[in-house]
Amino acid sequence: MDTAPSAQPATTTPAVGNRRRVATAAALASAVEWYDYFVFGIAAALVLGDLYFPAGSTTAGVLASFATFAVGFLARPIGGIVAGQLGDKRGRKPMLVLALTLMGIATTGIGLLPTYETIGVAAPILLVLFRVLQGIAVGAQWGGAMLMATEYAPEGKRGIYGSFVQLGVPIGVVTANTVFLLAGAFTTDSEFAAWAWRVPFLVGLFVLVLAWYIHTRVEETPEFREAEKKLAETEKVEQSSPLRTILRGHLGTVLLAGGSFAVNTATFYIIITGVLDYTTRELGMKKSAVLMVSLCISLTQLVLIPAAAALSDKFGRIRIYAIGAAGIALWAVPLFLLIDTGSLLWLAVGTFVASCFLSIMYGPQAALFAELFTPEMRYTGASLGYQIAAVAGGGLAPFMMVLLLEATGTSMAVSGYIIVLSVIALVSIKILADRARAAQTRAGQEAEAEAGSAS
Repeated sequence: MDTAPSAQPATTTPAVGNRRRVATAAALASAVEWYDYFVFGIAAALVLGDLYFPAGSTTAGVLASFATFAVGFLARPIGGIVAGQLGDKRGRKPMLVLALTLMGIATTGIGLLPTYETIGVAAPILLVLFRVLQGIAVGAQWGGAMLMATEYAPEGKRGIYGSFVQLGVPIGVVTANTVFLLAGAFTTDSEFAAWAWRVPFLVGLFVLVLAWYIHTRVEETPEFREAEKKLAETEKVEQSSPLRTILRGHLGTVLLAGGSFAVNTATFYIIITGVLDYTTRELGMKKSAVLMVSLCISLTQLVLIPAAAALSDKFGRIRIYAIGAAGIALWAVPLFLLIDTGSLLWLAVGTFVASCFLSIMYGPQAALFAELFTPEMRYTGASLGYQIAAVAGGGLAPFMMVLLLEATGTSMAVSGYIIVLSVIALVSIKILADRARAAQTRAGQEAEAEAGSAS
């Protein structure tokens, strides 16, 4: 039995070809946005500290670089709130196009930005501003892409359709790592630091092409068109605000959604960004080898994420989601015991198992968050829940990892950090499941009462 609240079905059935086009466009939008977002994380671990924060020790430069990385996460709720408000009232598609355009401008700007040596303190200031724009863009993007996919999904397949958008993360990681590997392979270390690291950022120009395609070729979702009619009728009587509705009546659901997912995003960024810095700076492992492991692990997620989503369509979102959260908690200590061996093989084993549990959570997450809210406030509610998790988990995770390693001298402190977030996730999931069962019981009782009165 599915313990997630069911969303109202759309009253119109889109053509199969249109469904596929929309799902493909949403997946591509997610992939290019996350690519642009991840190239910053990789660059932060490899070169940005020296180029934009040169004063002080190497550790201080890395901390400053990761702090700038975290700023993007702090900006994500702003994008989620603004795009959520407008997306719930004006449509999913316009906000997705706007998010893609912002990301293209910000990422290209970073690729062209002079270093501290050239323009002084203006360089890190501009870097932070561009990172803020990236954060706003990805905060706006996820809700739009996720809803474009899930609100077009046929009955019983919302999980698998939502996973197409979730695939943007491993696709983005694979592409970002590949471009960095190629840039490093064809240049010397000095050339890489001088100019080659900019190449992955300049690829962000292609985001603008995709934004134009979605603007001209993709239609608005059927569920939003139905919700738009209801909103138009409501606004004749009173001005409605999806954000106000969320804050007054559904804030608890938003916070529980965020609490349930923070461990996933934190562990993901620890593996993708924090471990890259830790293994190359502390354990002396080769940059190219660690990037290759990250790339291969992300390729496996292309299979694991839709598989987990398909299981959630059959066995229930929360049940599959909870298995992933529990797995992350159990694997937190073995993960770093394996990484600390300094062996590339054990690094691959440790991060692969962790990525399996992350995928089990990430596959059904889009459909789960969409089903927590009605169409009239879904963009706002789902985006806020996701971006709260991003701030509490992902944005601070690499920064916290460096701090914990410096303060304690042991990677077990990082394992403890992951376990604490896992406990918060499991508690949040339990409360969401209890609420869903209570809502189903009330709905059943109301249906029985209506049937009794009719007879």
